[in-house]
Amino acid sequence: MSSSVQRLQATGSAMRDALAKQDWAAIGELDLQCRMAVDAAMIDSRDEEELRVSMENLLGLYRELVAVCQAEQRRLAGELVQLNQSHQGAKVYQLFG
Repeated sequence: MSSSVQRLQATGSAMRDALAKQDWAAIGELDLQCRMAVDAAMIDSRDEEELRVSMENLLGLYRELVAVCQAEQRRLAGELVQLNQSHQGAKVYQLFG
């Protein structure tokens, strides 16, 4: 296994761990590292099958990451709507209270 493919797999594993913890700062940093590892693996890897499997695993991870991000975005949007409604309710209460 080439060192660039190993680095790609290690970065993907670290990103999966960060995703499980929802450590968004680490995910952002690991995403950059992953992009560099992909570039290096595309150049250095001599085993196309090994590279293909690693890239498919990475693609699955990114699909999962996008799904989790979208769910988090919906959750935060819901919280913002509730906060806004509570704030507007407090204004009405102040007007008539």
